[in-house]
Amino acid sequence: MELLSERDKLIIKALQEDFPLCEEPYKILAARVGMSEDEFLRRVRQLVDEKKIRKMGAVLRHREVGFNANALCAWHVPTDELDAIAHAMSSHAAISHCYDRTPAPNWNYNLYTMIHAKTRDECEKIIGELSNLTGVTDYKILYTKREWKKTGMKYFCE
Repeated sequence: MELLSERDKLIIKALQEDFPLCEEPYKILAARVGMSEDEFLRRVRQLVDEKKIRKMGAVLRHREVGFNANALCAWHVPTDELDAIAHAMSSHAAISHCYDRTPAPNWNYNLYTMIHAKTRDECEKIIGELSNLTGVTDYKILYTKREWKKTGMKYFCE
């Protein structure tokens, strides 16, 4: 496997900073690296194709935009229905994360959804909708009390 060039590292560093909120954000990122926008985008696509970049995504500071009642809901889902139910739940606009986990002793929940809403009542309404949609009635709601970290990984910062 070919190592990353210094220029590739600069591209990755540029992508992991705050994304410019403008009409041509990649042009700004490219300028920070010292290349054209076309060259920058071509190399980003190559890095994705080579699986050197696996994903790019936004980090939403949900509390800053009014979503103050956030809950992790743990669901006990029949294993043979897990994929279908996870797909249905993850389609809901209020769900930012949906993932499965191996149940632990005395904790039989195997599907987790992160729900963002403005109030606890709204969270519970969404959970009710998901329960009605999927038929899953065994769940636990774990409300966020404190946020510890709201950043992604940072690479090549040495």
